[in-house]
Amino acid sequence: MFVFGDLIVGGAKILDMLLEIYKWMIIVAALISWVNPDPYNPIVRFLRSVTEPVFRPLRRVIGYRLGPVDISPIIVILAIIFLQSFLVRSLMKIGYTFGGG
Repeated sequence: MFVFGDLIVGGAKILDMLLEIYKWMIIVAALISWVNPDPYNPIVRFLRSVTEPVFRPLRRVIGYRLGPVDISPIIVILAIIFLQSFLVRSLMKIGYTFGGG
């Protein structure tokens, strides 16, 4: 049974790392959007291709901007923090219950 616990703990740690990386991608994409970047820059294109599919549905629901600020990155970052605090920690506790770690 401890192998199952280790599997859950390992999966939770990987999920936490992926969420942390994505959170930083969103922060960088938001900061880059303030300076009107070159749309043909490969880094800018990559960041937009990774973040826009998440931002687009939020912008449809809440509107594009709240005053001069686009709040969709803030909402996504808050959702990631919630997932890290709730889902990842719950998975870790489940994994440790089964003897993982």
